[in-house]
Amino acid sequence: MTPLYKFLYSAIWPFFNLVHPSRVIGREHLPEGGALICSNHTRNSDPLFITFALKRSTKLRIMAKEEMTRWPIVGPLLSRADVMIWVKRGKADIAAVKGALKTLKEGRKLLIFPQGTRSEEIGEGKTGAAMIAIRSGVPIVPVFLPAKKAWFRRTPIVIGEAYLPFMEERKPTIEDYRSVTEDLMERIAKLEEQTR
Repeated sequence: MTPLYKFLYSAIWPFFNLVHPSRVIGREHLPEGGALICSNHTRNSDPLFITFALKRSTKLRIMAKEEMTRWPIVGPLLSRADVMIWVKRGKADIAAVKGALKTLKEGRKLLIFPQGTRSEEIGEGKTGAAMIAIRSGVPIVPVFLPAKKAWFRRTPIVIGEAYLPFMEERKPTIEDYRSVTEDLMERIAKLEEQTR
């Protein structure tokens, strides 16, 4: 972790925790070493909720749309903090995939939102997360965030059990990626039960 990342974490966390405190369920499910953190995505604040739920000691990087680099102040800061892997949406971004695989190989956690965009509902996911998990050989950790996040009230964040998505001794097919993605989205949706 870079000094800038540590500074940003320490500067943002107290205020964020004041206005958006959280209740983390299942933090013990986080495995040691590299893992793919996969969550549903409902608000721009979701990466902050998950980053703080995992704590600062977790070496985390986040895959996010490249358009964020053009956000004033925020974009350049995140780029310099070495916390983001920028993705060109709408095309096969080989550089982003390589960056993701390198991150996992280094034993870091990588956050991906499989749906690729914000949505109130947990619908279909894109196969990119499944492909990265299978190619890297790391476990997937499903995470659920509720769509409604009330100010000054605890938001439940559910971290599910880590699992290896593909164990067969053969090269995975496109159908395999789709099947793993469907299973992942079902696992994320099922975690909502623990918030009740």
